Amino acid sequence: MNYSKDIERSVEYIESNIKEKLTPEMISKHTGYSLYHFCRVFQICMGVPIMEYIRKRRLSLASIELLKGRRILDISVDYGFETQSGFTKAFRREFGFSPTRFAARMADVYHYISGEKNNIKIGGLCMTPTIITRPSFKVAGYGIKTNITNESMTKDIAAFWNNYDTEGWEGKLYDQLTPQKHGEVGICVSESRDSDNLVYLLGVIVENFDKVTPDMITLEVPKATYAVFTTPPVDVTAGGRNGNSTEDFPNAIRQTWKYIFQEWFSNSGYAYDETKLDFEFYDERCHFRPDTVMDIYVPVIKKE
Repeated sequence: MNYSKDIERSVEYIESNIKEKLTPEMISKHTGYSLYHFCRVFQICMGVPIMEYIRKRRLSLASIELLKGRRILDISVDYGFETQSGFTKAFRREFGFSPTRFAARMADVYHYISGEKNNIKIGGLCMTPTIITRPSFKVAGYGIKTNITNESMTKDIAAFWNNYDTEGWEGKLYDQLTPQKHGEVGICVSESRDSDNLVYLLGVIVENFDKVTPDMITLEVPKATYAVFTTPPVDVTAGGRNGNSTEDFPNAIRQTWKYIFQEWFSNSGYAYDETKLDFEFYDERCHFRPDTVMDIYVPVIKKE
Protein backbone atom coordinates (compact mmCIF):
# COMPACT_ATOMS: atom_id res chain seq x y z
CA MET A 1 0.00 0.00 0.00
CA ASN A 2 1.75 3.14 -1.26
CA TYR A 3 -0.64 6.06 -0.87
CA SER A 4 1.65 8.59 -2.54
CA LYS A 5 1.94 6.52 -5.73
CA ASP A 6 -1.75 5.61 -5.69
CA ILE A 7 -2.77 9.26 -5.44
CA GLU A 8 -0.38 10.02 -8.31
CA ARG A 9 -2.14 7.31 -10.33
CA SER A 10 -5.52 8.84 -9.53
CA VAL A 11 -4.30 12.28 -10.64
CA GLU A 12 -2.96 10.77 -13.87
CA TYR A 13 -6.36 9.15 -14.43
CA ILE A 14 -8.07 12.51 -13.87
CA GLU A 15 -5.71 14.23 -16.29
CA SER A 16 -6.31 11.58 -18.96
CA ASN A 17 -10.08 11.94 -18.62
CA ILE A 18 -10.40 15.59 -17.61
CA LYS A 19 -12.88 16.37 -20.43
CA GLU A 20 -14.98 13.27 -19.72
CA LYS A 21 -17.55 12.68 -17.02
CA LEU A 22 -15.68 11.90 -13.81
CA THR A 23 -17.14 10.69 -10.53
CA PRO A 24 -15.49 9.81 -7.20
CA GLU A 25 -16.76 6.25 -7.66
CA MET A 26 -14.95 5.88 -11.00
CA ILE A 27 -11.66 7.23 -9.65
CA SER A 28 -11.72 5.22 -6.41
CA LYS A 29 -12.42 2.05 -8.40
CA HIS A 30 -9.44 2.83 -10.63
CA THR A 31 -7.15 3.08 -7.59
CA GLY A 32 -8.62 0.02 -5.86
CA TYR A 33 -9.86 1.72 -2.67
CA SER A 34 -13.31 1.98 -1.15
CA LEU A 35 -15.03 5.27 -2.02
CA TYR A 36 -14.90 6.77 1.47
CA HIS A 37 -11.28 5.80 2.18
CA PHE A 38 -10.09 7.07 -1.20
CA CYS A 39 -11.82 10.42 -0.71
CA ARG A 40 -10.28 10.82 2.76
CA VAL A 41 -6.78 9.98 1.56
CA PHE A 42 -7.08 12.17 -1.56
CA GLN A 43 -8.10 15.20 0.48
CA ILE A 44 -5.33 14.60 3.00
CA CYS A 45 -2.66 14.27 0.32
CA MET A 46 -3.89 16.91 -2.13
CA GLY A 47 -5.34 19.44 0.31
CA VAL A 48 -8.76 19.66 -1.38
CA PRO A 49 -11.74 17.32 -1.83
CA ILE A 50 -11.71 15.22 -5.00
CA MET A 51 -14.48 17.05 -6.88
CA GLU A 52 -13.12 20.46 -5.92
CA TYR A 53 -9.74 19.37 -7.31
CA ILE A 54 -11.36 18.32 -10.59
CA ARG A 55 -13.32 21.58 -10.80
CA LYS A 56 -10.20 23.66 -10.15
CA ARG A 57 -8.17 21.63 -12.62
CA ARG A 58 -10.78 22.06 -15.35
CA LEU A 59 -10.97 25.79 -14.77
CA SER A 60 -7.19 26.01 -14.72
CA LEU A 61 -6.95 24.26 -18.09
CA ALA A 62 -9.86 26.33 -19.39
CA SER A 63 -7.96 29.51 -18.53
CA ILE A 64 -5.12 28.35 -20.76
CA GLU A 65 -7.61 27.73 -23.58
CA LEU A 66 -8.88 31.29 -23.12
CA LEU A 67 -5.39 32.66 -23.46
CA LYS A 68 -5.08 30.79 -26.75
CA GLY A 69 -8.12 32.65 -28.07
CA ARG A 70 -10.71 29.86 -28.11
CA ARG A 71 -14.40 30.75 -27.84
CA ILE A 72 -15.87 30.67 -24.32
CA LEU A 73 -18.81 28.52 -25.47
CA ASP A 74 -16.50 25.88 -26.95
CA ILE A 75 -14.33 25.80 -23.82
CA SER A 76 -17.32 25.47 -21.49
CA VAL A 77 -18.66 22.52 -23.50
CA ASP A 78 -15.22 20.85 -23.62
CA TYR A 79 -14.85 20.97 -19.83
CA GLY A 80 -18.27 19.64 -18.96
CA PHE A 81 -20.24 22.77 -18.07
CA GLU A 82 -23.90 22.56 -19.04
CA THR A 83 -24.15 26.21 -20.05
CA GLN A 84 -21.83 29.08 -20.89
CA SER A 85 -23.33 31.13 -18.06
CA GLY A 86 -22.60 28.31 -15.60
CA PHE A 87 -18.99 28.22 -16.76
CA THR A 88 -18.71 32.01 -16.48
CA LYS A 89 -20.03 31.99 -12.89
CA ALA A 90 -17.64 29.20 -11.86
CA PHE A 91 -14.73 30.95 -13.56
CA ARG A 92 -15.50 34.26 -11.84
CA ARG A 93 -15.66 32.54 -8.42
CA GLU A 94 -12.28 30.89 -9.03
CA PHE A 95 -10.29 33.76 -10.55
CA GLY A 96 -12.21 36.90 -9.61
CA PHE A 97 -12.79 37.90 -13.24
CA SER A 98 -15.16 36.95 -16.01
CA PRO A 99 -13.49 34.80 -18.72
CA THR A 100 -13.42 37.78 -21.09
CA ARG A 101 -11.75 40.16 -18.61
CA PHE A 102 -9.37 37.41 -17.50
CA ALA A 103 -8.19 36.83 -21.08
CA ALA A 104 -7.72 40.57 -21.60
CA ARG A 105 -5.82 41.25 -18.38
CA MET A 106 -3.89 38.00 -17.91
CA ALA A 107 -2.79 37.16 -21.41
CA ASP A 108 0.76 36.38 -20.30
CA VAL A 109 -0.11 34.36 -17.21
CA TYR A 110 -0.85 30.63 -17.00
CA HIS A 111 -2.58 29.33 -13.88
CA TYR A 112 -1.85 25.91 -12.49
CA ILE A 113 -3.05 24.30 -9.30
CA SER A 114 -0.20 24.45 -6.80
CA GLY A 115 0.35 22.99 -3.36
CA GLU A 116 -0.80 24.85 -0.28
CA LYS A 117 1.78 27.14 1.25
CA ASN A 118 2.47 26.28 4.84
CA ASN A 119 4.89 27.50 7.46
CA ILE A 120 5.03 24.05 9.03
CA LYS A 121 7.45 21.76 7.20
CA ILE A 122 7.24 18.04 7.93
CA GLY A 123 8.52 16.28 4.81
CA GLY A 124 11.95 14.75 5.41
CA LEU A 125 11.53 14.48 9.17
CA CYS A 126 11.22 11.13 10.87
CA MET A 127 8.03 11.17 12.92
CA THR A 128 7.90 8.02 14.99
CA PRO A 129 4.42 7.19 16.26
CA THR A 130 3.51 5.20 19.33
CA ILE A 131 1.72 1.92 18.54
CA ILE A 132 -1.02 1.17 21.06
CA THR A 133 -4.12 -1.00 21.35
CA ARG A 134 -7.06 0.90 22.78
CA PRO A 135 -10.31 -0.69 24.00
CA SER A 136 -13.64 0.52 22.66
CA PHE A 137 -14.94 3.80 24.07
CA LYS A 138 -18.01 6.01 23.85
CA VAL A 139 -18.12 9.57 22.49
CA ALA A 140 -20.94 12.09 22.81
CA GLY A 141 -20.99 15.59 21.40
CA TYR A 142 -22.11 17.87 18.61
CA GLY A 143 -21.75 17.32 14.89
CA ILE A 144 -22.87 17.94 11.34
CA LYS A 145 -23.66 15.93 8.24
CA THR A 146 -21.64 16.72 5.13
CA ASN A 147 -20.19 15.21 1.94
CA ILE A 148 -16.55 14.25 1.50
CA THR A 149 -16.29 14.58 -2.29
CA ASN A 150 -16.67 18.33 -2.75
CA GLU A 151 -15.72 21.68 -1.27
CA SER A 152 -18.79 21.85 0.96
CA MET A 153 -17.08 19.57 3.49
CA THR A 154 -14.30 22.06 4.23
CA LYS A 155 -16.77 24.92 4.54
CA ASP A 156 -19.22 22.87 6.62
CA ILE A 157 -16.58 21.81 9.15
CA ALA A 158 -15.13 25.33 9.34
CA ALA A 159 -18.63 26.70 10.03
CA PHE A 160 -19.18 23.99 12.63
CA TRP A 161 -15.96 24.89 14.49
CA ASN A 162 -17.01 28.54 14.44
CA ASN A 163 -20.38 27.62 15.96
CA TYR A 164 -18.64 25.33 18.46
CA ASP A 165 -16.74 28.35 19.74
CA THR A 166 -19.42 31.05 19.49
CA GLU A 167 -22.26 28.91 20.86
CA GLY A 168 -20.23 27.73 23.83
CA TRP A 169 -20.71 24.05 22.97
CA GLU A 170 -17.42 23.04 24.61
CA GLY A 171 -18.57 24.35 27.97
CA LYS A 172 -21.97 22.70 27.51
CA LEU A 173 -20.32 19.34 26.84
CA TYR A 174 -18.29 19.40 30.04
CA ASP A 175 -21.10 20.82 32.17
CA GLN A 176 -23.72 18.38 30.86
CA LEU A 177 -21.71 15.19 30.39
CA THR A 178 -19.09 15.61 33.17
CA PRO A 179 -16.43 13.42 31.52
CA GLN A 180 -13.75 11.94 33.77
CA LYS A 181 -10.89 13.54 31.82
CA HIS A 182 -10.40 16.64 29.72
CA GLY A 183 -10.07 16.01 26.00
CA GLU A 184 -12.16 16.23 22.86
CA VAL A 185 -12.38 13.70 20.04
CA GLY A 186 -12.80 14.91 16.45
CA ILE A 187 -13.95 12.08 14.21
CA CYS A 188 -15.47 11.52 10.76
CA VAL A 189 -17.89 8.63 10.37
CA SER A 190 -18.97 7.43 6.93
CA GLU A 191 -22.47 6.11 6.25
CA SER A 192 -20.76 3.11 4.61
CA ARG A 193 -17.54 2.18 2.78
CA ASP A 194 -19.17 3.05 -0.54
CA SER A 195 -20.87 6.28 0.55
CA ASP A 196 -19.52 9.82 0.27
CA ASN A 197 -21.81 11.13 3.01
CA LEU A 198 -20.43 11.43 6.52
CA VAL A 199 -20.97 12.85 9.98
CA TYR A 200 -18.29 14.98 11.61
CA LEU A 201 -18.48 14.66 15.39
CA LEU A 202 -16.62 16.64 18.03
CA GLY A 203 -17.26 15.30 21.50
CA VAL A 204 -15.92 13.98 24.78
CA ILE A 205 -15.32 10.45 26.02
CA VAL A 206 -18.05 9.27 28.40
CA GLU A 207 -18.76 6.16 30.44
CA ASN A 208 -22.34 5.94 29.12
CA PHE A 209 -24.94 7.99 27.27
CA ASP A 210 -27.26 8.62 30.26
CA LYS A 211 -26.65 12.39 30.31
CA VAL A 212 -26.84 12.95 26.55
CA THR A 213 -29.34 15.58 25.38
CA PRO A 214 -31.45 15.27 22.17
CA ASP A 215 -29.26 17.74 20.26
CA MET A 216 -26.14 15.62 20.74
CA ILE A 217 -24.69 12.78 18.64
CA THR A 218 -23.34 9.57 20.12
CA LEU A 219 -20.84 7.03 18.83
CA GLU A 220 -19.12 3.90 20.10
CA VAL A 221 -15.57 3.66 18.73
CA PRO A 222 -14.49 0.01 18.43
CA LYS A 223 -11.35 -1.51 19.90
CA ALA A 224 -8.38 -1.00 17.58
CA THR A 225 -4.61 -0.87 17.27
CA TYR A 226 -3.47 2.68 16.54
CA ALA A 227 -0.38 4.48 15.36
CA VAL A 228 -0.50 7.68 17.45
CA PHE A 229 1.20 10.75 15.98
CA THR A 230 1.78 14.00 17.87
CA THR A 231 1.90 17.13 15.74
CA PRO A 232 5.00 19.37 15.78
CA PRO A 233 4.75 21.98 18.55
CA VAL A 234 3.55 25.42 17.48
CA ASP A 235 3.65 28.61 19.52
CA VAL A 236 0.19 30.15 19.10
CA THR A 237 0.56 32.76 21.85
CA ALA A 238 0.86 36.45 21.01
CA GLY A 239 4.35 37.15 19.68
CA GLY A 240 5.10 33.46 19.26
CA ARG A 241 8.57 32.29 18.33
CA ASN A 242 9.40 32.24 14.60
CA GLY A 243 6.35 34.34 13.84
CA ASN A 244 3.93 31.47 14.46
CA SER A 245 0.23 32.26 14.69
CA THR A 246 -3.02 30.46 15.44
CA GLU A 247 -3.26 29.60 11.73
CA ASP A 248 -0.08 27.52 11.95
CA PHE A 249 -1.66 24.97 14.29
CA PRO A 250 -4.27 23.80 11.72
CA ASN A 251 -1.47 23.74 9.15
CA ALA A 252 0.60 21.49 11.42
CA ILE A 253 -2.36 19.12 11.71
CA ARG A 254 -2.94 19.01 7.94
CA GLN A 255 0.75 18.44 7.24
CA THR A 256 0.95 15.65 9.81
CA TRP A 257 -1.99 13.86 8.14
CA LYS A 258 -0.24 14.33 4.80
CA TYR A 259 3.03 12.93 6.16
CA ILE A 260 1.23 9.86 7.53
CA PHE A 261 -0.27 8.85 4.20
CA GLN A 262 2.42 10.08 1.82
CA GLU A 263 5.51 8.97 3.71
CA TRP A 264 4.99 6.93 6.87
CA PHE A 265 2.71 4.15 5.61
CA SER A 266 4.95 3.26 2.66
CA ASN A 267 7.87 2.30 4.96
CA SER A 268 6.13 1.43 8.21
CA GLY A 269 5.25 -2.25 7.86
CA TYR A 270 1.65 -1.31 8.66
CA ALA A 271 -1.50 -0.84 6.57
CA TYR A 272 -4.49 1.35 7.33
CA ASP A 273 -7.29 -0.66 8.97
CA GLU A 274 -10.42 0.39 7.06
CA THR A 275 -12.67 -1.55 9.44
CA LYS A 276 -11.86 0.91 12.26
CA LEU A 277 -12.04 4.68 12.78
CA ASP A 278 -9.29 7.29 12.88
CA PHE A 279 -9.68 10.38 15.05
CA GLU A 280 -8.02 13.52 16.37
CA PHE A 281 -7.61 14.10 20.10
CA TYR A 282 -7.43 17.59 21.62
CA ASP A 283 -6.57 18.01 25.29
CA GLU A 284 -5.01 20.66 27.53
CA ARG A 285 -1.86 20.60 25.37
CA CYS A 286 -3.62 22.58 22.61
CA HIS A 287 -4.99 25.42 24.73
CA PHE A 288 -3.09 28.57 23.72
CA ARG A 289 0.38 27.38 24.64
CA PRO A 290 3.86 28.11 23.27
CA ASP A 291 4.19 24.36 22.58
CA THR A 292 0.70 23.59 21.25
CA VAL A 293 0.22 20.01 20.01
CA MET A 294 -2.50 17.40 19.51
CA ASP A 295 -2.63 13.68 18.71
CA ILE A 296 -3.80 11.83 15.60
CA TYR A 297 -4.92 8.20 16.07
CA VAL A 298 -4.69 6.12 12.90
CA PRO A 299 -5.98 2.51 13.01
CA VAL A 300 -3.41 0.07 11.65
CA ILE A 301 -2.82 -3.61 11.00
CA LYS A 302 0.49 -5.37 10.48
CA LYS A 303 1.30 -6.16 6.85
CA GLU A 304 1.64 -9.84 6.11
